[in-house]
Amino acid sequence: MNKKDVIKLLEEIALYLEIKGENPFRIAAYRKAAQGLEKDVRSLDEITDFLTVDGIGKGTNDVIVEYVNTGTSTMLEQLKEEIPETLLPLLKLPGLGGKRVGTLYKELGITDIETLKKACLTGTIYQVKGFGKKTVENILKALDEMGQRPERLPIYYMLQLVEEIKQYLREIPEINRFSVAGSIRRLSEMIKDIDFVIDTDDAETVKAKLLQMENIKEVINQGDTKISYVLGDEYAVSVDFLIVDENAYASSLHHFTGSKEHNVKMRQLAKARKEKINEYGVTNLETGERKHFETEEAFFNHFHLNFIPPELREGKDELERFKEHVNLVRDEQIKGDLHMHTTWSDGAHSIEEMVNAAREKGYQYIAITDHSKFLRVANGLDEKRLLKQREEIERLRQKYPDIHILHGVEMDILPNGTLDFSDDFLKEMDWVIAAIHSGFNQSREDIMKRLKTACENPYVDLIAHPTGRLIGRRSGYDVDVEALIEMASETNTALELNANPMRLDLAPEWLDKAQEKNIPIAVNTDSHQTSTLTFMQYGLQVARKAYLQPETVMNTWDVEAIIRFSNRNK
Repeated sequence: MNKKDVIKLLEEIALYLEIKGENPFRIAAYRKAAQGLEKDVRSLDEITDFLTVDGIGKGTNDVIVEYVNTGTSTMLEQLKEEIPETLLPLLKLPGLGGKRVGTLYKELGITDIETLKKACLTGTIYQVKGFGKKTVENILKALDEMGQRPERLPIYYMLQLVEEIKQYLREIPEINRFSVAGSIRRLSEMIKDIDFVIDTDDAETVKAKLLQMENIKEVINQGDTKISYVLGDEYAVSVDFLIVDENAYASSLHHFTGSKEHNVKMRQLAKARKEKINEYGVTNLETGERKHFETEEAFFNHFHLNFIPPELREGKDELERFKEHVNLVRDEQIKGDLHMHTTWSDGAHSIEEMVNAAREKGYQYIAITDHSKFLRVANGLDEKRLLKQREEIERLRQKYPDIHILHGVEMDILPNGTLDFSDDFLKEMDWVIAAIHSGFNQSREDIMKRLKTACENPYVDLIAHPTGRLIGRRSGYDVDVEALIEMASETNTALELNANPMRLDLAPEWLDKAQEKNIPIAVNTDSHQTSTLTFMQYGLQVARKAYLQPETVMNTWDVEAIIRFSNRNK
């Protein structure tokens, strides 16, 4: 549990109270407590008395203490019993907040999507004040779209489901080893379904236990070697489990990782050698002998190829390239993370907690880069608070000499084309990230002017999440990425590969062009809590998709090289 969990609890209670129609002052008390916790620079573990937090009174304190000590909230559970759970999806509809949903519930007895749709179609909803024709049309349109599951879902959504499945599989002792396969193993941005390959000596027991997993909506297949079913939560997702013995595991993992185009090329290569590939191994067409492999490395070596990482198996030119050694960035070469947030802005953990999480990963350095003052919604720091933060970082430098802590900032590039801090102030920072967080609807000309201002500033080191996209949710602002790459090359400004699976920004096609221009790339997690430092693995997969070499990726540099880069114009 971290501070964000407690904030979420308080906001959830406020929402339920709003739906219930409780006293506005009581609702406001919980929201005020949540805001107070958000602004407090201490992490959850550092707060010994919640009454010392601005906005928290006796009532909200009691709720927080119970939740922190037990992991549950009596008040929230009681509210959930009083308010139908089926009302919550209505909050996603346009124009429906907690108060209006509560009004529909009390005045018309609307409890779910179906009763809301009926009220809209019959016109009874017009009896409620504030619901006009346009509002009702928007609700009906959103209701129709709500029932449609997109053919493919964003990578970040599917990765969460994959982690839940992995946790379940780890608890089945009869499984020797397993791996996710398919397009999600290749880290495709949009995923249709999920595939797993399982190695076991006891297939029947494993199949039986797979069918006991929670949230199964429909079983599609129960074959000898395959179990398929649909898991349902927000979306229905098809999951396939291929069950094999140890001899077939490596070949099956390769086969079901794909892509289709990659597998076709591999089969053509095998055919030229008078061999045949399938999920069970490689068969000599002349002798009928089948060869098995302990690992995928051995599988590729059989064809005189170096190991091809899953993320590169797209049926392009990987077979030709991997006849020789390909010098790609590797996970173990990463020495630091240059973009993360703490409780000083909108993070869940303190600077010290982030430092210790990085130390556990063996990092040589990190950059603390909380938001700047323009981003008030993220509790951004002004000059005075940044100077105060520097004192805390200096204290931690003395305490932890085994890791170099860069004092940085993620500074907003403002809609008017200026930067959030003066040059004199930026000059004193160890690491300056510039980013766009607002004005997404501006013209390409205006967006490029903003990015040009940042690139040409001598104290800006890095442009973060350069396109502003969120995979499957928004395409980002109108940016000319080729022009940005040219600007970064001319000004010696680094570009970010944001490893958060919601972003993965820049995409491989642009990273490849940036590397051609010798632009340093920082693969950063943009972590807002310690657990998401693991996002680095996704960023490195994207880096390898773009064939990024270790020297291109700044995080492989020694801290001295990072400091030299930051000081290049000072």
